[in-house]
Amino acid sequence: MSTAPLKLAVVIGSVRENRLGAKVGDWFVRQATQHPDVEVDVIDVIDHPLPLAIPGFGQELDAATQQIKDGITPRIEAADAFVVITPEYNHSFPASLKNAIDWHLSEWAAKPVGLVSYGGMGGGLRAAEHLRQVFAEVHAMTIREMISFHNPWGAFEDGAAPEGADGAAKKLLDQLSWWGRALRTARAETPYQA
Repeated sequence: MSTAPLKLAVVIGSVRENRLGAKVGDWFVRQATQHPDVEVDVIDVIDHPLPLAIPGFGQELDAATQQIKDGITPRIEAADAFVVITPEYNHSFPASLKNAIDWHLSEWAAKPVGLVSYGGMGGGLRAAEHLRQVFAEVHAMTIREMISFHNPWGAFEDGAAPEGADGAAKKLLDQLSWWGRALRTARAETPYQA
């Protein structure tokens, strides 16, 4: 079993103006960097505006799209595990996040995904449940532990999360770390075939 640090990609899925996702992401990254043996890479989809039209297999990308893809794909591929920060828009997750997932297939395979959602009364739970279905299709495994922020508007202004969130982040990271290490070992011993 490898003792190398677990490469954790924190994916921020919203691209809206005045989004809360970046603040939630900053808080979560602070939690993750306190976890032993974890290397954190923040992938903010706002920095990687992939077009909605995904070319067919074998088609070449134009230079601008190739440059964007080259900025995100190797980072997703290098990750051992993911935490996805998502809001809930209209009972689901944002199109920007779905697009980033859809541009990649094998890069997600046989890796664990933790979910952190936020929204109104439901706290983004419907978005998280939809993501579980999507990640199963790309052969990624969502873990049981998750974090959900209900009506968090006004929270995170001083960088602190609502009460109890730090403990929930530790539980999520502990579970994600276990799965990340187990699946990294399994992929090294037997390459995953999607």
